[in-house]
Amino acid sequence: MTEATVKNQKVVTFTYIILDENRSVQEQSDLPMSYLHGVDGKMFERVEAEMEGKKVGDVIEVTLEPEEAFGERDPSLTYSDAVENVPDEFQQIGVEATFQNDTGDEVTMVVTRIENGQVYLDGNHPYAGRRMTFQITIKGIRDATRAEVGAGEVIDSDNPTVIH
Repeated sequence: MTEATVKNQKVVTFTYIILDENRSVQEQSDLPMSYLHGVDGKMFERVEAEMEGKKVGDVIEVTLEPEEAFGERDPSLTYSDAVENVPDEFQQIGVEATFQNDTGDEVTMVVTRIENGQVYLDGNHPYAGRRMTFQITIKGIRDATRAEVGAGEVIDSDNPTVIH
């Protein structure tokens, strides 16, 4: 029997570390996550391509430019206002506020700093505009079920940590 490899219609389970430009850990998950390879489109394209053909236990490392991952920073997604104009519950760094734009779309912004009498909010992804490196360890590979292929995503009650 041949060892399973990552390919289309396989459910791939992995752990990961995300490093910034200085190779400082920005995010890490030792809790295994799963996705449906080549089907669900929930992985970054280059990361998924690098995983192709790999086996359980393999570790891959992929560095992505901003446009390949979290995008460039969008200055229109930043906002500031005088502290006295901002409700008390939003006068704390890290607090999220949801706003609706002119077209009715919701934008979630995070209070990133408070200084010189101003509250600053940012709706960009925290990694936007940054080159990020993904270190991924493959923990499991299995055939997707017919239902999973039909749904285009992992359906696994035994592993609730699925990329959405």
